[in-house]
Order: sequence, then C-alpha cells, then structure tokens
Amino acid sequence: MNPENILVPFHVSDLPPAPWVVFAPHADDETFGMGGALRLAALQGLATHVIVLTDGALGGASNPDDQQALVAQRKKEVQQACDVLGVSSVQTWDHADRGLQMDDVVVEQIAGALTDLQAATVFFPGVLELHPDHRVTAQLVWVAVQRLQQRAWRGHLPEVWSYEISVQSPVNRLIDITSTIEAKQQAMAVYASQNSQNNYPELILALNKARTFSMSAEVKYVEAFNRYDPGMLTESLEALTQQAVARYFERGQTKP
Repeated sequence: MNPENILVPFHVSDLPPAPWVVFAPHADDETFGMGGALRLAALQGLATHVIVLTDGALGGASNPDDQQALVAQRKKEVQQACDVLGVSSVQTWDHADRGLQMDDVVVEQIAGALTDLQAATVFFPGVLELHPDHRVTAQLVWVAVQRLQQRAWRGHLPEVWSYEISVQSPVNRLIDITSTIEAKQQAMAVYASQNSQNNYPELILALNKARTFSMSAEVKYVEAFNRYDPGMLTESLEALTQQAVARYFERGQTKP
C-alpha cells in the first residue's frame, strides 16, 4: 500500500501568490479554516480578500426576528475577526444559509469577483466537509474557475487551493501557523454567536494540532490545504476527489 508520504506532506509549504480570494460559506469559516494563514499573509504584506456567501441566518436563531439580528451580528463579527487577521477586504453576500445550490447566477458572481479582485490564488472549503453549504461552495468555485479557463482568460489563472474547516480532507500542502496561533485564537473568540452553539475554537485547535502528525516537533500547529494543478481543471471536482481517495488503496507508489 502507499506509504504515508503519498497521503500527507512531511514538510511545510510557503504561502501561495497574492492577491488571495477566500470563499467562505459562512462568517467564521474563513477564520476557523485558515485564520492562521491569513494572518501570516498579512504579516508578509500579501493582499487577502474574504467573501462570505451566505447570510448565516440559521446559525442558532429560531424565528425571523432573531434571524435578522443574527445576520447583522455575524456580519459585524466577520469584519472584526478579519480586522484581527489583517484581511484586506471583506464582502458578505446574502445567499440563504443551508440553501446554497449549484446555480449559474452564483457561479458567474464568483467568476466576476475573481476577475475584479485579480485573484492570484483562490481558496474554497475541503471536498469532504460535512456541512452541505461547504461542499456546494467548493463546487461553485471550481466551476467558476473552469469557466475562466474556458473563456481564454487574458491574465494568469489563479492557483486553486482548498482549505480544511471542520474535518480532514485530502491535502498536499501544510502551512505552519505556530507563530500566528494566538492571533487565530483571538479572531475565533470574536464569533460569540457561533461559539455559544458549540466549542468550535477547541475543535479547530485540535484539528490544527492533529495535522502536525507528519511534522517535526517545533511545529505546533498547522493548517492543511490541497493545491490543484492547472491541468486538473478539465475534470470534475467529484472525479478528482475519487482519485484522491483511491490513493489510500493503491499499491507500489514510492514518491508523492
């Protein structure tokens, strides 16, 4: 069977080129998923942009009045958290929480944002995320980048990276966030609306710690990503995910 180094990196990676455009299904996913990397980017002078796709109305509210207040609170929280992390700009779109679907209008909206922000790297949630909005966001962004490729894009196509939020997905890049973990914790603490629902910061820190399995001892926390090669854009995200899972069953591989 394939050895571990086929399935997970044994070294940390540098940050990808900027500007970054990070698509978050909900306000908090950008911080929980890649807050440490966002802070590293800010410290290196890289431009980063966060776009939240849904209004987050179902993140704990039970009636319409409460939902309206929650939407306003979550917009405030994401701006505060991104200020802590040094994010260059934040957009909050208003698609329905738990209502994201593969929709041509949303795909074109994403493609337009990538064009306007001159993205050099685009990020979307890992393909094995549990929340349906997370998985749909991944597919929406993937199709949007495919369309840019098909339109004889005049600039360089952005690098395409996925980031883990709540569970492990197939990855091939690990970023050492040991030096920015305190900033990430501070940003996660901003999300009072969501932290009252579960112990999310504790769970996220556990995931960031677990991802140090293949690292040297001085690396205390990492965030995990998957970088997709440009040639992969000719395939569906579903097919690429199946190929990634198949590596767990392949024999005879000796190098990544």
